[in-house]
Amino acid sequence: MRLSVLDQSPAAREKSQDHAIRESVALAAHCEALGYHRYWVSEHHNSESIVGTAPEILLAAIAATTRRIRLGSAGVMLPHYSALKVAEQFRVLEALAPGRIDLGVGRAPGSDRLTAMALNPDPHAHEHFPSQVQELDLWLRGEPLPEGHPFRPIRAHPQGPTSPEIWILGSSDYGARLAAALGYPYAYAYFFTDGRGTAEALALYREGYRPSARFPAPQATICVWALAADTEAEARRLLMTREHWRVGFEKGLRTPLVSPEEAAAHPYTDTERAIIARLREKAIAGTGAQVAGRLRALAAEFALDEIVVNTWTHDPEARRRSYELLAREFPME
Repeated sequence: MRLSVLDQSPAAREKSQDHAIRESVALAAHCEALGYHRYWVSEHHNSESIVGTAPEILLAAIAATTRRIRLGSAGVMLPHYSALKVAEQFRVLEALAPGRIDLGVGRAPGSDRLTAMALNPDPHAHEHFPSQVQELDLWLRGEPLPEGHPFRPIRAHPQGPTSPEIWILGSSDYGARLAAALGYPYAYAYFFTDGRGTAEALALYREGYRPSARFPAPQATICVWALAADTEAEARRLLMTREHWRVGFEKGLRTPLVSPEEAAAHPYTDTERAIIARLREKAIAGTGAQVAGRLRALAAEFALDEIVVNTWTHDPEARRRSYELLAREFPME
């Protein structure tokens, strides 16, 4: 089974947010050396927690410092943008890293409603997502848009012998059905739903899949949140950072990550302790072997040959160590 990475550029309270961006670049090189298959970066806006707002720019920096690992977005929130401009951005990335670029696209705003409006004032923009994806694909591959389309004469440059692979991202039935209908690979946000709906979404995708020229068979993955440490106790200690964040998230807060020590000292209410207890029950956290066992079980349950791992820690070194420990459990080329 192959392992890949989702990096959301999490920000720590004691450091300015620019550190998180530079750490993303450093982590990508680290994960390439460890043998990971893909390195995906996300798009979020108006968040003090996760500060990767421009995946196309971050990927350019990572492409310049890596040589083998596939690079991509998970994802570009397409309704915010012109499909042509996104095609041009990713054609440039493909020129920088030929044959290594994935373009994961999503319909969700990756932000609050006000920020979404600031990015694109059209309140119905998300309704055009299916047609945007199809236009995007044709522009990426250098093929003309359909007869009668007002933008048919336009081509996305620079052209080249290879083109990015489009992935549909989702956390509901919608993305699964769309990916199946259009014949694209599909990535389900398991970590976002705590696993709910995964089996149903993957079944809809596989059963309804219409083969495409580029992808004759369905290709699916899930993204999970996981944390490995040298001991189970250390993993549980590090997990307290995410527990503190999750309590804030449930109240609508998007605060920077705090240290495990600060999280442990926080005066939680009984309701907040219940949230933490539920998180601990489901969290994939432990030693490398323990986490690897959970990932293999998920791969078997959902018939997957690849899983994408998302890890947050307050200390970047602990996050790097987590990916190291998992790489040991999954020998990768």
